[in-house]
Amino acid sequence: MSAEAPQTRERGAVPPAKAGIPRPGAAVSRLPLLAGAMLSVIAGLWGGLSLLGTGVPVPNPTLATQHGPLMALGFLGTLISLERAVALGRPWGYAAPALAGIGALAGAAGFTRPGQVLLTAAAGWFLAVYLVLLARRPGREVVVQMCGAIAWYIGGLLWLRGLPVADLVPWLMAFLVLTIAGERLELAHVGFLPHQAKGRRASDGILAAMGVLGAGVLASVPWPVIGWRVAGLGMVALAGLLTVHDIARRTVRSTGLPRFAAVCLLSGYAWLTLAGALWAVFGRPETGGLYDASLHAVFLGFVMSMVFGHAPVILPAVLRVRLPYHPMLYGPLALLHAALLVRIAGDVGGLPAVRTVGGVLGEVSLLAFAGCAVLSGRLVPTRRTGVAGHTGSARQTGPAHQAGAVSRPSRSHKMESS
Repeated sequence: MSAEAPQTRERGAVPPAKAGIPRPGAAVSRLPLLAGAMLSVIAGLWGGLSLLGTGVPVPNPTLATQHGPLMALGFLGTLISLERAVALGRPWGYAAPALAGIGALAGAAGFTRPGQVLLTAAAGWFLAVYLVLLARRPGREVVVQMCGAIAWYIGGLLWLRGLPVADLVPWLMAFLVLTIAGERLELAHVGFLPHQAKGRRASDGILAAMGVLGAGVLASVPWPVIGWRVAGLGMVALAGLLTVHDIARRTVRSTGLPRFAAVCLLSGYAWLTLAGALWAVFGRPETGGLYDASLHAVFLGFVMSMVFGHAPVILPAVLRVRLPYHPMLYGPLALLHAALLVRIAGDVGGLPAVRTVGGVLGEVSLLAFAGCAVLSGRLVPTRRTGVAGHTGSARQTGPAHQAGAVSRPSRSHKMESS
């Protein structure tokens, strides 16, 4: 990201009312948007329990079929677009998370078509936000993230044309993976600041892997088997390059939040590698265990690991609330990975009961993380630093923020704190 003097406000940042003092009113106004994301994830988890065969009653028969869009677009789409709206700093940017949240809730309530329209409109508005951000700060990492938003938009258009959710999986995957990888691409530059040529080669390799992934996604509609396999190869290559070049390899030897975030990142890359390998070998599984395993390895193992790792940075930046690190956060993280291993073992072994146990434990891990995050705010004493918490007044990056770093006004500080 572009560096500026510590005394100047970075482009894309939300201007504070006074130097170093966040505007609490702005944070309060974002709570309804966050509530939309939280209701979306609750509805998505409810539908997921139904898909697991637990016998849990659902308010309408479409809730189970909306599980994927509710989690990927309703929950994560709302959170990601909300963070970008905060970075934009203009009121019109908040239309994207509002549309996403309302669309997800409409779909959960059984209004499938209006929900699809609103979620697709949210993606179009989200693209407009990225166009302004790109004009402010041109860079390849912003282009990559914008490609993720384009994947969301195209996936929405295909959904409106009548394609089933199973055919949209590569597009939903591309939205989340490219958004995350775009932010990690920035830190590939930062990590190699002393060796600019090496850093350029690393980022070129990461971009090439993203290109392979994108080619597979584009091919997934006319040639599903080929498209999924090519996208899988891109996922494996991207995970390998990020593992090698991500600054998380250094911060994992640190302590506190930087180490926790690095553990989340590196374990997430392992799940992305597994998911990509399943896609590359088997193509698009029609139904059954391989389909379930290949989807949840990326959407639960990779994506939710990233959410766990960055929540202590992103939520305070967006809402101006304390979400301090506490070692108890490792508990839900360990449960998440253990549950996913159990679920995939049930998938591969053809053991529905084992799959159900793993799926239920996975949902418990998400709720446990939310509970631990709230509890940590009560257990960790407040440190007076002159600003609210550790949010600072600098620009907050996206959902793949630096590994546990506090927002800083310069690239060198960002690398040190990461």
